[in-house]
Amino acid sequence: MDFTRVSVLCLGDLMLDRFIYGAMERISPEAPVPVLRLTNTREMAGGVGNVANNIRSLGGRAVLLGLRGHDTPGTALRALIAESQGIDDHTITSDTRLTTCKTRFIAANQQVIRTDEESVAELTSEERRNLEAAAMRLLPDVQAVIISDYGKGVCHPDLIAAVIETARTRDIPVFVDPKSLDFRRYRRATCITPNARELGAAAGFVTDTLEKVEQAARELMSQAEIDAVLATRSEQGMALIVADQPIRSVPSRAREVFDVSGAGDTVIATMALAHASGASLEKSMHIANAAAGVVVGKLGTATADIVEVTAELEAQLDTAAENAPPANCMLLSQEDAAALVERWKMQGMKVGLTNGCFDLLHPGHVSLLTQARAACDRLVVALNTDASVRRLKGTSRPVNPLADRAEVIGALRQVDAVVAFDEDTPLDLIQGLRPDVLVKGADYTLGQVIGADFVEAQGGTVVLAKLTPDRSTTAILGRVIR
Repeated sequence: MDFTRVSVLCLGDLMLDRFIYGAMERISPEAPVPVLRLTNTREMAGGVGNVANNIRSLGGRAVLLGLRGHDTPGTALRALIAESQGIDDHTITSDTRLTTCKTRFIAANQQVIRTDEESVAELTSEERRNLEAAAMRLLPDVQAVIISDYGKGVCHPDLIAAVIETARTRDIPVFVDPKSLDFRRYRRATCITPNARELGAAAGFVTDTLEKVEQAARELMSQAEIDAVLATRSEQGMALIVADQPIRSVPSRAREVFDVSGAGDTVIATMALAHASGASLEKSMHIANAAAGVVVGKLGTATADIVEVTAELEAQLDTAAENAPPANCMLLSQEDAAALVERWKMQGMKVGLTNGCFDLLHPGHVSLLTQARAACDRLVVALNTDASVRRLKGTSRPVNPLADRAEVIGALRQVDAVVAFDEDTPLDLIQGLRPDVLVKGADYTLGQVIGADFVEAQGGTVVLAKLTPDRSTTAILGRVIR
């Protein structure tokens, strides 16, 4: 992962996060409340400022745009941003608004109380014009946009609409952390990142199962013309719902959780960086899930860096491997094959798939498999079951039963996994495995390749491998009979 060439416009509600630490050792003689003996104070940028900090920590360049007041928290924010290398400060000072300041009092690594100073007034006409003008000036130099709506007034509907529309006309993806329950406010966003509770509140029903999460997401996506929803589900991980694609989810790894403050900021920052650098939304979700796992193990509004996220991804893969099939060429069930393909994809590998009877192995088969493996990092071979071969080739076939064919194919160095399908075509299997590359022989045209349209719609490619003349199982059997 290399995010150093990605710049992200971070627009939204800016705030100061203040953490005051102390020790509680006695009860006050004035009232039945504990006395907090203060020891030290820490301040950092919160809200969209924490999103920018995460962009910076992960190696990207953050372009920060928001409002701050003429007050002590505003001055502190300006100083904090100035100290942060990797954040371009384009914040605007407001003459009418307080700087939002959240002060958390902490004892024994736990928050005991939080106080908020804030203004939730709607933007003035001048503030909105200034923010929109700044956004239009900055958009040509960024590769992604994050809108961080904390409901403090900066994310005015007209401002959001103008930024999203301009970004989309430039093919710049827009990620939104929503606060409003009316998702039409974020119309035409690339991806919004609510938690499951927010998603349910917006849809009007409880989203306590994965099926309900998907139902709510698809309804809201349709209403707001949004491309995708990434729903964070606390200890249950994340679910990604993309239009015209099946739901995808990733579990969280068991860990000790100290503080979830700012975890949503980390998720959206990582999603935007990963997608802008070329990763699919699904792969970006895996990376964001790892980043969130890092920050919830820290106290306070935290960030994750590339080294920590890479280590967490490896730890997640190790955890998944405990229940995953070994990466060998034994005949896998379709469920185990799907899990193995998913694991390879999480590691950034391109997975290819080819299919056939592969009854009597010959040089034509070897050539096809060699070309297929050259087009990907891992190759899965799907074999017709014996019943499927009989329906296609006649009652005298196959010569070799499925177990034998699988063992021979699996022994080839070009093949990384073998799976079987009983249907006349491998379409269901292709849709289940979702390969990045689909390979068939050049005796097919692109329009004849089963599953080609599905693979291409997923962003994959179809390869038509060159054939070896006069090499086929049928020809071999004919020579044997003669």
